[in-house]
Amino acid sequence: MVTLTTICGLLSLVGATWAAKPISPQTAIERRVRVSISRKHLPIPYKKFKSLNINPPQRNTIAHRSIEKRDVDPATLYPAYNISVPIDHFHNDSKYEPHTDDFYPLRYWFDASNYEEGGPVIVLQSGEDPGTDRLPYLQKGLLQQLAQTTHGIAVVLEHRYYGTSIPTPDFSTENLRFLTTDQALADEVYFAKNVVFEGLEDKNLTAGNVAYIGYGGSYAGAFNAFLRKLYPDVFWGTISSSGVVEAIWDYWDYYEPIRVYADPGCIVYQQKITNVIDNILIGLKDNATTQELKTAFGLPNVTYDNDFANTVAYGIEEWQGKNWDPAVNDPSFDEYCGNLTSTEVIWPQTEELTSTVQDLLTKGGYGDEVGNLTTATLNMIGWLAWYIIDDCEGSQDSCFSNHNEAFYAEDDINASWRSWPYQYCTEWGFLQTGSGVPADQLPLISRLIDIPYSSLICVGAFNITTPPNVTAINQYGGFNISYPRLAIIDGEHDPWRPSTPHASPFNSTAVNRTSTASEPFILIANAVHHYDENGLFPNQTVNTPPDFLPPIPVRDTQAEELQFVQEWLEEWEGYLLMREKRDETPRYPDEPDHGTEQSIFDILETHASHPNLVTSFIRIPNATFPELLPGGRPCIKVPAVAEPRPQNPIGAYRFETPQPSGLCLRWMKELYPAGTLEVTSR
Repeated sequence: MVTLTTICGLLSLVGATWAAKPISPQTAIERRVRVSISRKHLPIPYKKFKSLNINPPQRNTIAHRSIEKRDVDPATLYPAYNISVPIDHFHNDSKYEPHTDDFYPLRYWFDASNYEEGGPVIVLQSGEDPGTDRLPYLQKGLLQQLAQTTHGIAVVLEHRYYGTSIPTPDFSTENLRFLTTDQALADEVYFAKNVVFEGLEDKNLTAGNVAYIGYGGSYAGAFNAFLRKLYPDVFWGTISSSGVVEAIWDYWDYYEPIRVYADPGCIVYQQKITNVIDNILIGLKDNATTQELKTAFGLPNVTYDNDFANTVAYGIEEWQGKNWDPAVNDPSFDEYCGNLTSTEVIWPQTEELTSTVQDLLTKGGYGDEVGNLTTATLNMIGWLAWYIIDDCEGSQDSCFSNHNEAFYAEDDINASWRSWPYQYCTEWGFLQTGSGVPADQLPLISRLIDIPYSSLICVGAFNITTPPNVTAINQYGGFNISYPRLAIIDGEHDPWRPSTPHASPFNSTAVNRTSTASEPFILIANAVHHYDENGLFPNQTVNTPPDFLPPIPVRDTQAEELQFVQEWLEEWEGYLLMREKRDETPRYPDEPDHGTEQSIFDILETHASHPNLVTSFIRIPNATFPELLPGGRPCIKVPAVAEPRPQNPIGAYRFETPQPSGLCLRWMKELYPAGTLEVTSR
């Protein structure tokens, strides 16, 4: 029987063979050791992480691939700034006790090269990643495009407890109490209300004086959806890209888009080999066969069966690394699937394991498919040895085990890996399991990957033994979150799609919607994770079929985003004109005064910040309406009168407009619930 050392030594000789058998036409990129918020959450040695001073990978991350440094390093173009923000925004909430009045430096970067008077501020929330990883978007991508089109200021804002934006002296569980989505949302609101941009100190560019537009992808996408709904008086509009707005504890659905959209042949091999492993480890439970299995896969010294199952699942989990931009795309998934579907043994030295593999296939219940599964299994073993196992320095348990209490106990200022696990252990969940897959369906990863195993870090690092409070997240709407000037952009093939508003058909709770300029609802064809965020310099684009760069669906989506944001800003201009007409400074009433006469300006201004209060205004019987609406357009020609109706006992207002398809009519329709507004044209 060939040992792990022998395999790894021999495979180093077949690099030319691998190079001669390209599996994917995509451009290869340098393989990187990634931090805990990447999909490369498996098996890289803890020892290696600690020596490089980076974070260990975790299974349930929502993360983004780091952007390759291309052209000019953006860190040399955009200096970092800090704004002092409160550590604790909520002194009336007991979960933050003991409270503090201290402030901390929140890091940000900006590009004002496109700015012209009156332009918006566009804030990209960095999310669960250091802000430095988002700096390329100041150069290219949707953020840069929006700033250029709207003559706005582009901002990358770091999230508390990531990068250098650390509010506390360490990452102890007690000090992590201030790491909640609500506190981070309040940070961004404080930023928008108080920022002064260097070089533009003579201008008031805070929220209420200029339009603020928010953008984020993944966790930051959900963040932006909540930002618009909770703070509409601060952010005029937001774009939620691949926004995981529905927090889910057991997120076995992560693998469903992969199962549906990946190469069917690859998926069948993955399911059957995984089932062989489960039949041996869960069904057979024979120590000798278990050791035979681990040794064949090059992991004879991995103590825990679930650690072994976790490690051999590495290849299938690379799906999220796919990207349309060749410089960012990770070809690992396509290479892995190319191994499984090859009709030839790619790693010749693994052929010495043929009889062992066939014995394991038989013991695992697939004796009648030995001829079909042997090559795929040998290639899986070879791929894992070459790309994963050979990286191990030290004992295999030190490299591949999640049963690591000594590591979890680390909580000093260097233990930045604790931030995202704390968030998913307390609020978000998203544990990606094989055990949650329905019994009548073969999973893509082992059923040994269950909630207890996936939550080892919650117990070991934070002493959290109960599920997270997903209600704290889902109370904002979950799948059904909706708000004027909130755009929902998702990827058709995204493994996080089942937690977004586009979750259908993977989750029947989510309902598809009609996309409008006010509430865009766009699913990008063939896209994985927030594909709209990336971009290219003009000289990098490819405009000839079939290899368009960016791909047509991405181009079309970004064009739509530029269009509807411009429409949102037209509405902002109308809002400013209304304020000027009233000769008032910005105000955002918490509740209207029902005892006074109100004008259409009162109604519309309140709607701009608190649409949920509009129904209160409809109760006012003697409202008066001037002739002009946003932009000076003649919209209302006759006084509106409250008209009680059977279906609307509180009354409704009638408007007449010569522009039934104009901006003023759209405002009216957005302003009132269905059934409360009748619009006629003449």
